[in-house]
Amino acid sequence: MKLTVLGCYAATPRTFSNPTAQVLEIKNHIFLIDCAEGTQVQLRKSKIKFSKINHIFISHLHGDHFYGLIGLISTFMLLNRENDLHVYGPKGIKEIILLQLRASGSYTGYNLYFHELESTTSEILYEDEKVRVSTIPLHHRVYTNGFLFQEKNKERKLNIPAITELEIEPVYFRKIQYGGDITLEDGRVIPNADLTFDPAVARSYAYCSDTCYDERIVPLIHGVDLLYHESTFLENESHLAERTLHATAKQAASIAKQAEVHQLLLGHFSTRYGSTEPFKTEAESIFPQVWLAEDGKEFEIPQR
Repeated sequence: MKLTVLGCYAATPRTFSNPTAQVLEIKNHIFLIDCAEGTQVQLRKSKIKFSKINHIFISHLHGDHFYGLIGLISTFMLLNRENDLHVYGPKGIKEIILLQLRASGSYTGYNLYFHELESTTSEILYEDEKVRVSTIPLHHRVYTNGFLFQEKNKERKLNIPAITELEIEPVYFRKIQYGGDITLEDGRVIPNADLTFDPAVARSYAYCSDTCYDERIVPLIHGVDLLYHESTFLENESHLAERTLHATAKQAASIAKQAEVHQLLLGHFSTRYGSTEPFKTEAESIFPQVWLAEDGKEFEIPQR
């Protein structure tokens, strides 16, 4: 489970910084989260294969979170993409993208599906046997969602010494991994607990950008392995955060502490600041496990 930050600044692209976009690699999926200007370039710099991106999650319709989407969709066409592409985002995103395609005489040679969001309560957007993605309703100037990505670890770990001693054939391994007991040829029933160990703890990642300080998200993100929470401003400019419905580093840390997350990742920094280190210092006064997002940086989410 790996997170690659493609851009982590607010508002506009600059010479050495990019607005918001991330890639989460989880259970053989590559999910793109937001898609600001410059996302294609950052994807290439990070050597992420375009063809493996099948699901794009857009938090809200402010330009620094989705103005790169039409370009990426067009590039997929030029690369002769064949896989279906699913875009999840606020109501209106379909109209915006299709208008741009029509006005430019463009088209897609692949199936393009839009899943438009309107709910103000959490809902599941995507689910398979390995992963679940659901919304985190956020409070910003326009309709906004964060996203919660969760592994689904159903398989138990095989106790190889025990299985070998009992001479159990490999054909039964899948049954054992999914909790089944085994009946031996002599009639003995071996309980699953004697053949397996508990599965690894399922990992989770919560993406919360953009939002003001809002304690209502705490139950939705409780105990996640990694929380990305916007921190556009420092506390000495909290009046700007309040006016624009953004958050400070201190407020992000307060949410992390209340939610008892394992690690906090700060991002969406205002370009008014010359350094991001003060954000870390401020947040660590409330919550000790703090990372700073950085364009192009990768973060491994370890197995607990």
